[in-house]
Amino acid sequence: MAPSAQSTPDGTTIDNNCSSEKYADVNWDELGFSMTETDFMYVMKCSIGENFDEGSIIPYGNIQLSPCSTLVNYGQGLFEGLKAYRKEDGKIQLFRPDQNALRMKAGAERLCMPSPSIGKFVDAVKQTVLANKRWVPPMGKGSLYVRPLLMGMGAALGLGPSPEYMFLVFASPVGDYYNKGRKPMNLLVEDKHRRASPGGTGGIKTVANYSPVLSAQARAKAQGFSDVLFLDAAMGKYVEEVSACNIFAVKGDVISTPQITCGTILPGITRKSIIEIALALGYKVEERLVPVEELLDADEVFCTGTAVVVTPVGSVTHQGKRVEYKEQGETVCHKLYETLTGIQTGRIEDKMGWMVDVI
Repeated sequence: MAPSAQSTPDGTTIDNNCSSEKYADVNWDELGFSMTETDFMYVMKCSIGENFDEGSIIPYGNIQLSPCSTLVNYGQGLFEGLKAYRKEDGKIQLFRPDQNALRMKAGAERLCMPSPSIGKFVDAVKQTVLANKRWVPPMGKGSLYVRPLLMGMGAALGLGPSPEYMFLVFASPVGDYYNKGRKPMNLLVEDKHRRASPGGTGGIKTVANYSPVLSAQARAKAQGFSDVLFLDAAMGKYVEEVSACNIFAVKGDVISTPQITCGTILPGITRKSIIEIALALGYKVEERLVPVEELLDADEVFCTGTAVVVTPVGSVTHQGKRVEYKEQGETVCHKLYETLTGIQTGRIEDKMGWMVDVI
C-alpha cells in the first residue's frame, strides 16, 4: 500500500490520500486525444549489462539527451500505451498492465535493450498514475493515458547498443482518439506503401514503426478519410493493420482478424481482450489471413487499440471502390465495446481478472 504522502527527489510532496482528491482544472466534456501536461513522471536508468533497479517520481519536464544517442541516431527505442480508469466510487484501476510489460520485454529483446521486470514496470505505472491522480477524469469522461518509454540514451557513434538506457513513464488525460462520440472511421486501403515485412519489426512497438506511415496517412486525411489500412508486403492482397490499431471483420457470427504469426502485426492488448470477450459471448473467432476482398464483403468492420478502444468502421475504399458497413442497431462492435468498457470502468464485474487497483 502506498504511503499517505511521499516526496520526490526535488522535495515536492505527493499526497496519496484518495479522500483528499481534487480534480485538475480541465473541461472534461471537451477532452480529446492530445497531450495535456500533468504533474509528475517516473524515471529509471541503467547501464548496459545491468538491470533496472530503482526509479523515482520527478516533476514532469524535458529530459537531457545526447545528440549521439542510439535513440536519435538508430531508433533504439520502444513505447507502450495503457490507460487508468476511475470507477464510480472514485477508485482508480489499470487495464492489464502486465501485458504491456511483457510486450515491452519482447521488443527490448529484439532491439538488444534491457527492460524492467514485469513487477517494476507495473509498479512504475502505478506510481505515475498515483502521482497524477487528479488528472484521472471522472467516470465516463475519459481516462488517463499512460505512456511508458524505453530509450537508448547513451552516445554511440558506431552502430551498436547504447551504453545507457532510460525507462520513463508519463501520463495525459484523454478522450476519444478520432472524434467525440465514437463516430465510424472511414478507411482508405493503401496500395503503394507497406507498413511492415515478414521478419521485420512490425510485431513490436518500436518508435521506428510509426513515422513511416505518416505520408500515407496524410494523403488519406487530405481526401477526407479517417486513416489508412495497410496490406501485406509480400503479395499486397491481405489486410494487416490500420496506422496504429488492429482490424476485425464480422460475417454472420464469425469474427475474423489478421493473424500475427508472421511478425508484421502488433499483438494488441485490446485485440487480445476483444478476442477473449467475443469467445465468451459465443462468437466464433478466426485469426488467419484475411484477403481485402473478404473485408469488403463483411457485414461489419471495426478497429481495436488502447487509443481507439473498439471503434466501428463506416466504410473502406479500395482502388476507387467504396464499401459501407452496418453501424446502426445492435451491432457486434457495440456489444464488444460495451462489454470491454464496462469491465474497465467497473460497470460490469471483472470475471477475467484484468483490472489492477491503483487506489
